[in-house]
Order: sequence, then C-alpha cells, then structure tokens
Amino acid sequence: MQNSLERSVLGALETKVLGSLRDLEEAPAARVRADLAKRGTRVAYTTVATILGRLWSKGLVRRRRETCRGGERYVYRYAPGLEHRYLSDLVKGVVRMFGPTGVMHLNQELSKLHPEEERELRRRLGLD
Repeated sequence: MQNSLERSVLGALETKVLGSLRDLEEAPAARVRADLAKRGTRVAYTTVATILGRLWSKGLVRRRRETCRGGERYVYRYAPGLEHRYLSDLVKGVVRMFGPTGVMHLNQELSKLHPEEERELRRRLGLD
C-alpha cells in the first residue's frame, strides 16, 4: 500500500491535466483532452478520463454526473481550495517522511525557483 506522500505526488501528465482543468474551470474528459491537444499534448481520451479519476481520488478535483448523448458522464471541476489542502498535505508528508533533512532539501529547491514561480507558488499556498 502506498503511503500518503506517494499518493500525493503528481506525475507530469497529471500536472498537465490539472492545469488544463484549472483554466477550463469545469469540463468533461473530452473537453480536457481537446484543450491538452491545443497545448501540444496529444493523449487518448481514456488516458485523460483515467487521470481525471485519479485526481478526483486524490481529492484535487470535484466531479458530478451529467446526462449526455449515449448515457452519463462525469464533469470535473477545478477547486482552488482543494489544491491548497493538497499542497499542505504534500509538505507535511515530506516532513514526516524525511524530517529536517527533507525540509532543508525542500528549502534548497525552492530557493532555485525563478521569482515569478516563487510568487505563484506562494499565491497558490495562500502565503501572500
């Protein structure tokens, strides 16, 4: 069984899907897939649907069922408050798993960020 830190880490494609949904605010998998294609990331519909399901399982997005042609589908919604909780849980996981050494390494990595990236991270964490 995975620990909370392993469940918290996002893969590269998960990050792209979450970013797309953040910009769209709310969308079914097909629309997220189309948005990713516009951004240069071409993936199968089933891959996007699976990733959205994983993001929902991790508590990063909300979803609702909607009737559509041919049955039902999920419509996913980006929720900024969930991202803050997720990031907070991730940092707590680093502290629990790696202790002071992990915190020092995290600080070193954060110091390498471009000032705009640091501002965006602070904004998303609710620190500014």
